[in-house]
Amino acid sequence: MRTRTPRGVTAQNRAGNAVLFVLLSAGGVVMLAPLIWMLGTALKTRTQVFALPPVWIPHPAQWHTFVRMWGEAPILSGFRNSATVAVTVTVVGTVTSSLAAFALAKMRLLASLMVPYPTIMIPQFVMFSDLHWVDTLLPLIVPPLFGNVVMIFFLRQYLGSVPDAVIEAAKLDGASYLQIFRMIILPMIRPAIAAQFILWFMFLWNDYLAPTVYLNTPSKQTLQVVIANLNVEFATQRDYPLIMAASCVALIPIVVVFVVFQRQIIESVALTGQKG
Repeated sequence: MRTRTPRGVTAQNRAGNAVLFVLLSAGGVVMLAPLIWMLGTALKTRTQVFALPPVWIPHPAQWHTFVRMWGEAPILSGFRNSATVAVTVTVVGTVTSSLAAFALAKMRLLASLMVPYPTIMIPQFVMFSDLHWVDTLLPLIVPPLFGNVVMIFFLRQYLGSVPDAVIEAAKLDGASYLQIFRMIILPMIRPAIAAQFILWFMFLWNDYLAPTVYLNTPSKQTLQVVIANLNVEFATQRDYPLIMAASCVALIPIVVVFVVFQRQIIESVALTGQKG
């Protein structure tokens, strides 16, 4: 038998949805405002940046600032260094993190206590200095190749929903642990791996602390450090359009990754709440 929804309930739902839409729209405007202001500042002249009342729409737009920044700062080398670190670490580190998560979830191994990075930052710097790795990309690439703690525990929790009977059946059929991982586990956790891969790439691209500690030569610095140095060098010249132009360019890979893979990013949040 078909039941009817009371008109009062329908009206309340519509009102609630309208209020929710307004609140989310206002939140979206608040989140986008700094990005719009950054792009607008990049297109202003130095005088317009500090004009009162504020210049909301730059006229004429100074598009040549985006051309000028390539010659006045090592933006291209920063792009190359950031891409080298982010791509290498995420590709190799995702494999090792997945294997570690499988081992922790299904092989009954003991894990050592994992400490935060600031705690070991100074001893690690001394060790890499003795290895003559300082002012190279190696300290940023080599340690994360062996796994990411956040990804390991995320995948381990996701693997908790995989029945142990599946693993035992594969072992009885003569499959090794690597074969089990490749043929059974990997297809099951592929959505979780994709989501964490993207989030890790975004973190590495935006990382500022570790590159600041290890990199000194401008040509070897990552993009975020290059932009920070621009702030020190050109802020005294009140050349904020150049700084904002470089910041806009640095956002392009993150925006592209988010737009293309936003479904996987949303899935990563959903999976966190679903898998227990």
